[in-house]
Amino acid sequence: MGDWTFLGRLLDKVQSQSTVIGKIWLTILFVFRILLLGAGAEKVWGDEQSGFVCNTRQPGCENVCYDKAFPISHIRFWVLQIIFVSTPTLIYLGHALHVIHMENKRTTNETETTFRKVKKTKYIITRGKVKIRGILLFTYLLQVLCKIIFEVGFIMGQWYLFGFSLGPIYVCDRAPCPHNVDCFISRPTEKTIFIIFMLAVSCLSLVLNVTEIIYLIFRQIAVSTRKKYHYQNHSGFVLDPTDKSVLSEEISPSGSKFLKGEKQCSSPDPNSQNKFNYSIEKSVEKLKDDLEKTSKEE
Repeated sequence: MGDWTFLGRLLDKVQSQSTVIGKIWLTILFVFRILLLGAGAEKVWGDEQSGFVCNTRQPGCENVCYDKAFPISHIRFWVLQIIFVSTPTLIYLGHALHVIHMENKRTTNETETTFRKVKKTKYIITRGKVKIRGILLFTYLLQVLCKIIFEVGFIMGQWYLFGFSLGPIYVCDRAPCPHNVDCFISRPTEKTIFIIFMLAVSCLSLVLNVTEIIYLIFRQIAVSTRKKYHYQNHSGFVLDPTDKSVLSEEISPSGSKFLKGEKQCSSPDPNSQNKFNYSIEKSVEKLKDDLEKTSKEE
């Protein structure tokens, strides 16, 4: 088994870009898969081939029986499983880092209006952490779905290749064995316990992934509902403060209303024009406060 340091460093960066359930999944991956596989699996399965003994001296019989009993080593099978289920998470990490880089670049060169600034930086919170929303939410859901598929695939593959237990005797009738040959597996009970434990960890990871998808879907529904309710109760929404021709319903300091579609900039009265400009400034400030409050709530 190889060195897990590089993979561990990459997965550690995903912690800040994941949900709470995603962080639990990563902890289980580190402790109960990578760490346990590196610390205990080699000792348990180190004699897998040397301890496989058949009661025959027929040349090649023992080798073909071992190949039939273990088409792939359990250790290599679990290593492949860890790599496959980690790959979608690493792809999401790359996308999240790309979004952070692009948002930081846009913020540095920002020259647009206040509303545009708020919209451009909608992903970034602080210290390089991003909100899981928009295209990032789609990528996150996709990588969780891929992990579910891989987990189910490897559980089914383990059942098809090995089963979920090892008996002390394996009966082999494969050529060139002259007859049914009894082969003996070393420490079958200990290895069976290890197999069941790794299977339980896989099932737990699968449950966490399914739970995370449900959590993200319901959270997005709640956020959308809250946004809809918020904007329905705040009708004074100005897209561009320099556009004085079309405004939503907004109350001026004098108590009069600016109606949608009414042209206010053509007024020859300076006092009316000043009141109109003041109303626009208050609308922009109110919009900025509302957007900041909505971002904090999310």
